[in-house]
Amino acid sequence: MANRLAQESSPYLLQHAQNPVDWYPWGEEAFAHARAEEKPLLLSVGYSACHWCHVMEHESFANEATAALMNEHFVNIKVDREERPDVDAAYMAATQAMSGSGGWPMTVFLSPDRKPFFAGTYFPPRDAYGRPGFPTLLRRIAAAWENDREQLLQCAESLTEALQRGQATEGGQADAPADEAVASAVAHWRASFDTVLGGFGGAPKFPSPGTIATLLRHHHDSGDAHSLEMALATLRGMAAGGIRDHLAGGFARYSVDAQWLVPHFEKMLYDNAQLARCYIEAFQVTGAPVFSEVARETLDWLLAQMALPQGGFASALDADSEGVEGKYYVWRDAEMRTLLAPDEARAFCAFYGVTPQGNWEGQSVLHTPLPMQEVAQTLGLAEAELAVSLAAARSKLLAARRQREPPSRDDKVLTAWNGLAISALAEGYRIFQDDRYLKAASKAATFLQNNLVADSGRLLRSWRDGRAGPTAFLDDYACLAEGMLALYEANGTAWHLEWALALGEELLALFGAEDGGLWASGSDQELLYFRHREPLDGATPSPSGVAAQALVRLGWHFARDDLRQAAEAIVAAEASHLREHPWGCTSLMEAAQMLRQPPVELVLVGDGPTPGFDAALAAHFLPRRMLARHVFSTGDQPPFPALVGKPLVDGRPALYVCHNFACREPVVEPEQVGAALPQHP
Repeated sequence: MANRLAQESSPYLLQHAQNPVDWYPWGEEAFAHARAEEKPLLLSVGYSACHWCHVMEHESFANEATAALMNEHFVNIKVDREERPDVDAAYMAATQAMSGSGGWPMTVFLSPDRKPFFAGTYFPPRDAYGRPGFPTLLRRIAAAWENDREQLLQCAESLTEALQRGQATEGGQADAPADEAVASAVAHWRASFDTVLGGFGGAPKFPSPGTIATLLRHHHDSGDAHSLEMALATLRGMAAGGIRDHLAGGFARYSVDAQWLVPHFEKMLYDNAQLARCYIEAFQVTGAPVFSEVARETLDWLLAQMALPQGGFASALDADSEGVEGKYYVWRDAEMRTLLAPDEARAFCAFYGVTPQGNWEGQSVLHTPLPMQEVAQTLGLAEAELAVSLAAARSKLLAARRQREPPSRDDKVLTAWNGLAISALAEGYRIFQDDRYLKAASKAATFLQNNLVADSGRLLRSWRDGRAGPTAFLDDYACLAEGMLALYEANGTAWHLEWALALGEELLALFGAEDGGLWASGSDQELLYFRHREPLDGATPSPSGVAAQALVRLGWHFARDDLRQAAEAIVAAEASHLREHPWGCTSLMEAAQMLRQPPVELVLVGDGPTPGFDAALAAHFLPRRMLARHVFSTGDQPPFPALVGKPLVDGRPALYVCHNFACREPVVEPEQVGAALPQHP
């Protein structure tokens, strides 16, 4: 029999709709019941692509006896962390404070007024390894609530006060130490850099797109060769590893080992959007085809696997299929011999590391441990011949893999993550001039405007199957504003820039703090037991950092000093984080650099497409450019300050270049673009 979650739209909540647990969604109905019954709340938070969330659902929430314990002693609430990042962040802070670590599934016990008194993550179904099983924990918490309730409530009160103090604002008057922060961060990364395999630290190993982007920018600013090598080695390591899907494209969430070999198999929209941009930028810096190939492969995967028919992008692909983690992606040596011709199988297995014994649980995760040149030499083949054979084999294996039961797709549209995807696709179009990327990004933008804006004008967080979710948070506003800026700079459509400005102004009104910083949730949203800020990057970039960057760019496009000053205040409010752990604040650090360094100001005007100029600009890595554009054949020039006084030159397309408060003569020949741009170390 279905529980209340059957009425929800979140795929994660629907995965629990048939549990015998008397689940409630987060809301007043659950809170009122807890108050009336004087029962504690049991809050379980996860997301649809989370492997260990599935494990705990199968082991505990689907178990009749465990469910009976939960229903007897607790009011049980299930939350999709992707729909309610505010709830997730607030109680993750408590989980980390109490247990020293965090993750999902997150399991938190709360007083009826929603203050946490005990928290953890995954709990097994039985006592083992000195840890209590989930039923044992339930009985202990229930007994403590019955016999030592005052002590639990005092614990909840003390923890709440401590977390509230930790979020207290600091006044925001300190200057942001941009150069010192970058130097400190680079030194930190240098100390943890894996010189053999790329990446930072040991297992598990995460992609860290913010780190890669910062290293590429530091190389651009300073000429530091080691920063470039750290970034490129990490990108090469991921491209060769099993974290990359070598048949269909896209990257898994992270690698469970230090070799980038065995991934945690879920694929997230936000990871792939950010990594696509990293590979695009690496291609711009180096011109190396491997980086453009991976960038385009990743963008193509977004279009093939994550784009929704109506517009917008799905959130994630599950780690599991048929209830088994990674089953969809791994191979046995015998399968290769069946599906491929003998010579194809020999070449494919040699290049992609497939062996009879396998490299993970008796099966093989595809990876490329050796360069193609070395494999070709070993096989006695020309590289071109090997490449043709591998392409044919990949096509056959991909067709065979599509006959397997695929991982489920979480098809809800999240505004923030769609903003990241729009940015990546817009930049992909700008660099590669592939119309498919522009069409998908533009379609997503139109879908978001038509379906994720309430009648009041308030941006919304999520949408699925015709139903909109809660109101949007800071990350939604910030990432979508950045996406609209990237889209405008790619094709010059005026309403994209106008919407970016509206989003920037609204986020200051909704999320602004007294010290000039930003709260993660809005003044019109539910007030949890404490209101939090997000200066640090996580799997997604810091919303405060992204917002500050967007405001700097909007300030230039609209000649608005107030927007630039707002960005300065955001960075200043978080200056202590930039001083103490800048390696965790790459988004804020880049905002500080944008405020410190004059941008390269570009205005491109034409009477139609300008492929020559677009190609010339794409060849240069300009991380802090501001690009305005207009095509006169589409209509009158919009009244954007950056475009004023920038006409065609004798009826010809022209590029206007300004830097350090000085402008050059308009460039009318694409071949002259390189000479007109500022030079860097």
